[in-house]
Amino acid sequence: MAENDEYVPEFDISRPTIARVYDAILGGKDNFAADREGRDAYVKYVPNAKDVALDNREGLRKGVEYIAKQGVDQFLDIGAGLPTMQNTHQIAQAVNPDATVVYVDNDPIVLAHGRALLATNKTTTIVTADLRDPQSILDHEEVKANIDFTRPVGLMVVGLHMHFHDDEQPDEWVRVLLDACPSGSYLLITDFVDTGEPLQKAIEQAGLESLGNGWIRTPERIREHFLGLPLVDDKLEFIPRWFPGEPDREVPAVEDLEPWHKIMMGGIGYKA
Repeated sequence: MAENDEYVPEFDISRPTIARVYDAILGGKDNFAADREGRDAYVKYVPNAKDVALDNREGLRKGVEYIAKQGVDQFLDIGAGLPTMQNTHQIAQAVNPDATVVYVDNDPIVLAHGRALLATNKTTTIVTADLRDPQSILDHEEVKANIDFTRPVGLMVVGLHMHFHDDEQPDEWVRVLLDACPSGSYLLITDFVDTGEPLQKAIEQAGLESLGNGWIRTPERIREHFLGLPLVDDKLEFIPRWFPGEPDREVPAVEDLEPWHKIMMGGIGYKA
């Protein structure tokens, strides 16, 4: 891990954060009472909230593994959250031990935890920055030191769009980052989806009650997050049916999925 002596600002444990509520849902220990209350709000509306979170992690695994197998050896993971199972660097480095990963999150506790966890990993680092200010990410010294924007990048915005309302124009924040990535780069996205299933609306209600955000979007709207990039296999799909690079693979029918498996969709865009 690169030397990272930046100041870790104080954090407010009286207010839940995305990273810590997610950690609480997954059964982690890096959370506080307010975050556990946020978790309880999710579970109240969606009893299988942990399964939804695990689906999102599975989408991350599938996406990173695919991108790494295409020869991309550097990843910029925006809104990475607290380390859990099957982290980006573990997945990418299982394909290529020399793969570089930069995690970005706006929650200072993520940086504090990540410093200790990644102390012996020389090609992985973590920085505190916010997608709302994408240029600050690109200008961050740790990002510039570890990501070579003259070579293809795996840009990851996993489970993050849903926490921003369309009025905030999150696509434009991602556009700034994508514009910095050269030809041959990939954009990995997962998001809450609205296909009319009752549990999808329930998780939106849970997010609004827990965190004050968490909006579902139609598949057509989620495709717009890819900013015109063609999708790998031309697929935006429920995670259990999504196997990038395997378009002919036999997958379960939509009607055979459990309701909680129809909350998250994933896709990968390719920048030609």
